[in-house]
Amino acid sequence: MWSNALLGTVGLVRRNTSRGVTIATRTYSSSTNNNGAGEKEKAEAQVPYVSSRGMATGAGAAKEDEGKALEILRLVVGESLKEMKDSGTFKRERVITGPQEMVVSIRENDKQEEVVNMCANNYLGLSNHPAMVEAAKEALGTHGFGLSSVRFICGTQDIHLELESKISSFHGTDDTILYPSCFDANAGLFEVLLTKDDAVLSDELNHASIIDGIRLCKAQRHRYKHLDMTDLEDKLIAAQTARQRLIATDGVFSMDGHVAPLQDIMTLAKKYNALVFVDECHATGFLGKTGRGTEEYCGLEPGTVDIVNSTLGKALGGGTGGYTTGRQEIVDLLRQKARPYLFSNTLAPPMVAACSKVFDLISSDTSLRDRLEENTMYFRSKMKEAGFAINDGDHPIVPIMLGDAKVAHDMAEQMLERGVYVVGFSYPVVPKEKARIRVQISGAHTREHLDKAIQEFVNVGKNLNIL
Repeated sequence: MWSNALLGTVGLVRRNTSRGVTIATRTYSSSTNNNGAGEKEKAEAQVPYVSSRGMATGAGAAKEDEGKALEILRLVVGESLKEMKDSGTFKRERVITGPQEMVVSIRENDKQEEVVNMCANNYLGLSNHPAMVEAAKEALGTHGFGLSSVRFICGTQDIHLELESKISSFHGTDDTILYPSCFDANAGLFEVLLTKDDAVLSDELNHASIIDGIRLCKAQRHRYKHLDMTDLEDKLIAAQTARQRLIATDGVFSMDGHVAPLQDIMTLAKKYNALVFVDECHATGFLGKTGRGTEEYCGLEPGTVDIVNSTLGKALGGGTGGYTTGRQEIVDLLRQKARPYLFSNTLAPPMVAACSKVFDLISSDTSLRDRLEENTMYFRSKMKEAGFAINDGDHPIVPIMLGDAKVAHDMAEQMLERGVYVVGFSYPVVPKEKARIRVQISGAHTREHLDKAIQEFVNVGKNLNIL
């Protein structure tokens, strides 16, 4: 809630007819007293407010207005930050002083501590894999550090095309287009494909990048209940007058580990003449028997889904980069019109080469994802036996449901003190009263790592009266 100091009062508008400028005066106090009554601790000040039709003149007025604007900004921002700290939702960035591994070195209060990392997207343990590091080093020598250009000017090298080809082969699709991130891929998709004559149907718990991408287009928007196929069908019926219908869903939902019922979605899409888009960021490389993602996990043939977006920044090495892969005509159009592609630098050669090596590794060998599956089943079963509330499923995202944001924050802090690195998630990242610790399992975790984490969860759970 804003303090009374920010609300102010708007005075009468007067028009400067000689310049065609509309100016109003705002009278407000810079602070409130303790009871919030809005009594002024400082003298009132009148500052010029300029409408969009003109601008105020006079250096003195401009300087005064700038000072008041900064004062208001500090009050607004300060109040927001205080609210987050008081509620336990303020996010701290811990400093890792080495590579991303199963055990990382954290600098905390001028001390170095080694902790078991249970919160990275490093599902296959490839973030510091020797083969990838060597591939990146080699590319520095053969293709340089960067290209200082977007793709369509002078930013396309042979290795970019090779990587796009490998991604298409992996997914069984026609073609692939690379982006700086999957957030950019999601931002570039919807406004290119959809107009006001079209409709998009989005799961209510889709990732923020999907939501933001949809906001950029002018299509009719229908939000269906999470994983609810009856509600999706109702929305498809309501959208039958649209020229195109696009169903948009995460393959795996990042906060819960839920897997979208893709077979049912494809059935509805066929019935109601709709296209399907799936974000595979938490699936590519490890979900399904050979790691091909949600399609394979749900028993669908490769290339069944019309549009797949995914990331190179999670299981596939943990660096940067994202992509759209799918129908040829869609990729062709994105190369011509997707703004994040057209106006962002191309992926750096070392990153491209390292990610290309990843697809060589996972296309021919499933041992990393097999070990991940074993670790996931072990951790989930032991945590349930200990009495923790976790969602059913078999995904390596394992949310420890706690409800209260402060409890989630305190648990994460105590776990770190005991040598296990986890993070609490609360509103607005997850719904209110749904705060949790999100654990993420890796195929590179040893049984000792997992047992250590389980035991410390039990210890802290007892301390906080959760168990």
